[in-house]
Amino acid sequence: MPAVTLREIRERLRAHPYAVDALIAAGALVCILLGAATEPHGPHGQPRFAERDVTVQTALLAALSCGVLALRRRAPMPVLLLTSLVSIVALIAGSPGSASSSDRQASLVVAPVIALYTVSNTTDRRTSWQVGAVTVGALTAVAMIFGARPWYAQENLGVLAWTALAAAVGEAVRNRRAFVDAIRERAERAERTREEEARRRVAEERMRIARELHDVVAHHIALVNVQAGVASHVMDKRPDQAKQALAHVRDASRHALAELQTTVGLLRQSGESIAPTEPAPGLEVLEELVDGFRHAGLSVSVAAPALAPGTAPLSSAVDLTAYRVVQEALTNVQKHAGTGAFAQVRIRRDAEALDISVVDDGAGGGVVEAVEREPDESDAAAPIGGGEAGGGEAGGGGHGLVGMRERAAALHGACETGPLSGGGFRVHVRLPLRTTAPRKETPA
Repeated sequence: MPAVTLREIRERLRAHPYAVDALIAAGALVCILLGAATEPHGPHGQPRFAERDVTVQTALLAALSCGVLALRRRAPMPVLLLTSLVSIVALIAGSPGSASSSDRQASLVVAPVIALYTVSNTTDRRTSWQVGAVTVGALTAVAMIFGARPWYAQENLGVLAWTALAAAVGEAVRNRRAFVDAIRERAERAERTREEEARRRVAEERMRIARELHDVVAHHIALVNVQAGVASHVMDKRPDQAKQALAHVRDASRHALAELQTTVGLLRQSGESIAPTEPAPGLEVLEELVDGFRHAGLSVSVAAPALAPGTAPLSSAVDLTAYRVVQEALTNVQKHAGTGAFAQVRIRRDAEALDISVVDDGAGGGVVEAVEREPDESDAAAPIGGGEAGGGEAGGGGHGLVGMRERAAALHGACETGPLSGGGFRVHVRLPLRTTAPRKETPA
């Protein structure tokens, strides 16, 4: 049979607390009866066991006092009151002038000592100190006043020491338990906080990846679609123009593959990377971006004043966000207004923020208007979107506009989008150059 460890015994005792209380009550009864039957002042100062008779009164009071100890967890204060009263009655009712009788009655203090420990262990500090002071004072005073020995006898001082020690130990155990519980609670709260933070970071990373992939794919695929339509239309009659359109398709697809490869490569890395964590084009390549749309048949005007001497450059986050906003806005114009539409890009910087505005007239047409056609041509290619929608996404919805708002909100900026009264669509984003409090996005 395997040996039972101390830890297993403690766990079994914790599982049956009332059985433990019954064992403690039985042990206290044995100690009281043993103390009542022992002569503490034997020959040569040694105690002599079973030298005194235990009276019926002492046995009954001991049984009553220890019997209520089995209820100490359920009603600690009443148990303390009852055991203290029994001890006081026993001390007062002892035989006057009989030291042995006084010693027998003093052994009953064992029960209120256990009860006082329980009260100090289960109540608050103020209650523990108040109840402990009253109990210690009452029992000690009764023992000194009504005892057969002088007030300074060691038996009376023993009552003071044991009752005060019970109150102090109970308070110490309660404080330690509260300290351990507080540490455990903080650890659990910290663990929950770490899990919530990890989930939040995962969600933010997924949104960031979705925005990057949408911006890369939507922009380049839109250009490829337009140029492929042009090449298909003029392939037979104007092969040179078809070759030029296919060259634009090749360039757009190459750029798309390069950006996708960069994004996927970053996702496959483990740990921290020295390289930037995302593709980082900026406003310095804005003209190259606009040229791609112009080749696709979109008329774009750009007003972006040069950086004044001594002005600090834009941060990488603001620079990337501004580039992506222009890219997505022009892609929406290309998809929804169609080729031949006119878009105006304005970028203005002041001391506080960077303003990006993209406005289109919504007057574009299909692929046919993107190329010069013979007067007798009658076969029209399918248009890329209608002119009524302007540069929006399906009446203002879609991932592109949502992505622009998320990018602006991430930098504590504002994004306003909406159709214009005279036709067309407007996108306006304001990005603070310094970190400020988050601002709500207000749709146009």
